[in-house]
Amino acid sequence: MAKKSALVISAHAADFVWRCGGAIALHQSLGYEVTIVCLSFGERGESGNLWKTGKSLEEIKSIRRREAENAASALEAHDIQFYDLGDYPLVVNQDAKFRLVDLMRNVDPEFIMSHSLYDPYNVDHMNTSSIAIECRMIAQAWGHNPGEQVLGSPQLYLFEPHQTEQMGWKPDVFLNITEVWEKKRTALEMMEGQHHLWKYYENVAENRGNHFRRNSGGQSGGIDARYAEAFQSVYPRTVFSL
Repeated sequence: MAKKSALVISAHAADFVWRCGGAIALHQSLGYEVTIVCLSFGERGESGNLWKTGKSLEEIKSIRRREAENAASALEAHDIQFYDLGDYPLVVNQDAKFRLVDLMRNVDPEFIMSHSLYDPYNVDHMNTSSIAIECRMIAQAWGHNPGEQVLGSPQLYLFEPHQTEQMGWKPDVFLNITEVWEKKRTALEMMEGQHHLWKYYENVAENRGNHFRRNSGGQSGGIDARYAEAFQSVYPRTVFSL
C-alpha cells in the first residue's frame, strides 16, 4: 500500500509551527509522511528578540534552523527542508520555483498547506501562497520536464493568519487536534525567539476547538474537541455524497 503524504510550504522557519503544527502531528500519526519546506529562516523580520542580543545574521539563521528542526522533531514530521531564500523580502527566483516543483512531484502530496492569499502585514506570507499555487500549476503541466509523472490535484489549505479579519481569510475546515495538542505545545516552545506567541496560539487553538464543537453538532451535542486548527480550502472538492 502506497504511503500517503502531505506538503507544508512555510515562508519562515516558525510559521508551520504556529499555524499547522497540529495538522502535521495528527497526519503523521495517521500514517502520512509530512514534508515541511521553509523558504527562509525568518532571520530579518521575525527574529527581533535575537537581534536585540547583538547576534550576527549567520548566528540568527543557525538558531532559527535549530529551533525549526527541533519543532519538526516534536511534531514527528517526516522531513524538513530549508531553501534559505532570505526574508523581508523573500525572493523566489525561477530556480527556486523549479526546485519546489520537483519536490511537489516527488512528494506527490494528498494535500498542500500554505499561507493566506492576502496579508498586508507580511508580504512574504502572501507571496508564498502565490508561489505555492504557481508551482502546483507547473507541476501539473505535461510539458514541464516531459516524461516525468505530473502532479495530480492536491487540495491547497490556507492556514490561519495572525489577524484573520484583516486578511480576507474565511475558514471552511476545522481540524480536531486535541489528541496531538501536547506535541504542538512542545513544538511551540521550541521557537524560543518568539516566545511571546506561545500563549497566543494556544488561545487560537482553544477558540477553534469551540468552533469545531459548534459546527460538529451545535446545541444538539457536538463532538468534544478542546483544540483545533482552521483552514480555508482553495479548490473545489469532488464528492459522491454530501
